[in-house]
Amino acid sequence: MIEKKEGQQMEERILRIITLGIISWTTAFHLFRKFLPKRSFEFCNRLVSTVHATVAFTLASLSVEDWTCPVCPLASRPSHSQMQTLAVSLSYLIYDLICCQFDKRVTIDNTIHHLVSIVGIGAGLAYGKISFAVVFSFARMVFGPYLTWVTLTADNPLVIKAMAVGLQLVSAYWFFKIARMMNYKLTKRTASKNLVYTEKL
Repeated sequence: MIEKKEGQQMEERILRIITLGIISWTTAFHLFRKFLPKRSFEFCNRLVSTVHATVAFTLASLSVEDWTCPVCPLASRPSHSQMQTLAVSLSYLIYDLICCQFDKRVTIDNTIHHLVSIVGIGAGLAYGKISFAVVFSFARMVFGPYLTWVTLTADNPLVIKAMAVGLQLVSAYWFFKIARMMNYKLTKRTASKNLVYTEKL
């Protein structure tokens, strides 16, 4: 009963963070537009992106429980601080998806990127690490290389192309970490079933 109540409180807290986050990112964008009237829509949105990247990096760093092994313990559920960090990023992605629809250039690959990321983080918050791992892996290792290729072959500045490659490399690194975690969990589950079966015999 206590665990159920704590779970409901956490869900309400996450929803508040997401709602407040969307309002905050939108407000920040409008403030940038107001105080930087000569700057473009895209420039102001990139400023919001920079703020989000700084906040997300800080929160993610603070949520690491053991820096000697940041992904330990393997196959564990996310902590409250980690879930709150995901909620902040989810609120930003929802804001950015909506904001990008009002830009002069609306691209289908950018929209897909946002939708997949939103579904992935949402699944991570709702169902825990396993579903998040599956959605993340599919999104980053199937859609990711395609989006990277589109970015590299398009007429983009060198820094944008470098960032696309860098993000894909980071995705590949985390895919390796997730694959290792999944292998550990499945191996542990199989070993547990075999032990139970042996004891019955």
